[in-house]
Amino acid sequence: MMNYLRSFVPWLVFAGVSTAGWQWGALAGLVASVVLLIADRATGLSLENRLLEYGTIVYFLGLSALAFTRPDSALQLYSGAMSVGWLALISWVSIAVRRPFTLAIARRMAPPEVWDTPLFRRINIVITAAWALSLTLSALAQVALSAYGLGTVFSIVVQVAGFVLPVRFTATYPDRARARFLQQSGARFEAQGGMAS
Repeated sequence: MMNYLRSFVPWLVFAGVSTAGWQWGALAGLVASVVLLIADRATGLSLENRLLEYGTIVYFLGLSALAFTRPDSALQLYSGAMSVGWLALISWVSIAVRRPFTLAIARRMAPPEVWDTPLFRRINIVITAAWALSLTLSALAQVALSAYGLGTVFSIVVQVAGFVLPVRFTATYPDRARARFLQQSGARFEAQGGMAS
């Protein structure tokens, strides 16, 4: 799970530093995202299938420009919702272009011989869809919380739930999917063996 958390470090940095001003949070998020991408490249990791990382850089670049030119913008109130909404958008787009953002993360943990298997791709599509749905619902909840001024405590609860739920799903789903695949493969093999005899 550390690989997943590592991918969201720029967003955590943004959340933490934003207490000193959203422009500084955006700039810190941008710096963290660029540093992590450079570190990945330095260790020899491919920069392919990095929609999350590139999308993060684009977001914090745009948010930094907005926050420094308009530090008093009313959008500051919705910065949490915008951040989670952008992550949801990255997730949905990565599925639409058939490059689920979790592929790059999963490849850090899985052996190369499984990377191109249909099961590996299917697992990552489902996991990315779980993240996309959770992030979308979190973003909508954040908009409502911000619009009604329900405070930081509710916002934190929504943000934590929006990440904890897909993290738990991500931790358990691959094993269940592999077990189901093996069970179905065994049933097909028995059916084929039965037909042959």
